[in-house]
Amino acid sequence: MRRLRHLTRAPRGLFATLLTAFAVVAALVTATAPAQADTTVCEQFGSTTIQGRYVVQNNRWGTSDPQCVTATDTGFRVSQADGSVPTNGAPKSYPSVFNGCHYTNCSPGTGLPARIGGISRAPSSISYGYVNDAVYNASYDIWLDPTPRTDGVNRTEIMIWFNKVGPVQPIGSQVGTATVGGRSWQVWSGGNGTNDVLSFVAPSAIGSWSFDVMDFVRETVARGMAQNDWYLTSIQAGFEPWQNGAGLTVNSFSSSIETGGGDPGDPGDPGDPAACAVSYATNVWPGGFTANVTVHNAGSAPLDGWALAFTLPSGQRVTNAWNASVTPSSGAVTASATDSNARIAPGGSQSFGFQGTYSGSFTPPNAFRLNGTACTTT
Repeated sequence: MRRLRHLTRAPRGLFATLLTAFAVVAALVTATAPAQADTTVCEQFGSTTIQGRYVVQNNRWGTSDPQCVTATDTGFRVSQADGSVPTNGAPKSYPSVFNGCHYTNCSPGTGLPARIGGISRAPSSISYGYVNDAVYNASYDIWLDPTPRTDGVNRTEIMIWFNKVGPVQPIGSQVGTATVGGRSWQVWSGGNGTNDVLSFVAPSAIGSWSFDVMDFVRETVARGMAQNDWYLTSIQAGFEPWQNGAGLTVNSFSSSIETGGGDPGDPGDPGDPAACAVSYATNVWPGGFTANVTVHNAGSAPLDGWALAFTLPSGQRVTNAWNASVTPSSGAVTASATDSNARIAPGGSQSFGFQGTYSGSFTPPNAFRLNGTACTTT
């Protein structure tokens, strides 16, 4: 949606020229370097990676006022957001984290674009941190297109408004209500002159949620704003600020794609040989447990920036982890590689572990997907 052409006035004098050259070099570095803890990006369209598989982007497209985002191990916070724009127009920016491709910037190891008809599930989780001294929405964006494009605006944008503060509203007009993912939403439909927009607005603020992105995609298909032979190209979570915005935070974000949902020609069909294997060894005591997990790459190509998705049975919760980032703490979780074990060579493996609590009887997860591909268990 949000990247617009921008013009800058050339500074005068040798000193200003050197400053400009330094800024360009710094922008290139921040646009490509993997994030360490608390990496700050201030370049207009600068970005960095987190968890070895997602991209955090500043994406300041609607204002010339300064804006910076600080990437954390699991998300980002808006560390500077100066200025304001009229609330009856477009927002200042869309600082966000994404899985997929945004203007040729693709997240490491992504399974997107992927054909809608070939996706069985797209589990995701998000945790937001809000502020009150700003005008903004907390927007989770899902992008669809008839082609597997990676280079720009797509045909249909799905916006999930988790929260809004101030006199702002979605594009278009409200066309009714709907229940999607077990929640009730106001539904708005319209266009911004470039793409169609279908918005789902929460009646009250949602701080965190784990859900299936495909519930919203299928609702969009049912409303005639996409088709099953289109492609899901990007999944993004962030904020659209109109006024201020410093302190807004994505505490954690996860997104994975599970294919083989009825399109036998798609990769990841259950009939295909598994390209990965998972060993899940546990030590269990009353109310607590540890899990040691080994991920084996059975394919012929190395895996960089791997992520293992699985669902913890009801009542189980992760309290701490090692050699991987495991988010969120319950339900559909994703274990993402650290900088030290991000690559799994063909025939090789990497291990991680975590400690947790449980209630009731203890059972292990029954299915694992590595970068969206179903794995066997050993």
